[in-house]
Amino acid sequence: MAGTTRYKSGERARLIYAIREYRGRKGEPKGFGWRDLRDLLVRARIPLGGPIVLVWHNVRLHLTSGIREFIAANAAWLTVLQLPADET
Repeated sequence: MAGTTRYKSGERARLIYAIREYRGRKGEPKGFGWRDLRDLLVRARIPLGGPIVLVWHNVRLHLTSGIREFIAANAAWLTVLQLPADET
């Protein structure tokens, strides 16, 4: 599951999410790829109608070149705050 919460002044908070169920079929992806994450962000932006600020930890998917290129190409409406790496 991947999800975002949406907060807009004067409105109730919303959860926008996507679920990927792995059934063990040959060639079936086990988790989300960067394109799935990209699509979720685009879908989250539609009802909000404004900029998005993401606060991310350092999961591998968040650091891929594909998602980084998407973020750079959409910097007008997408801001990412990367949390520092865990040093434990």
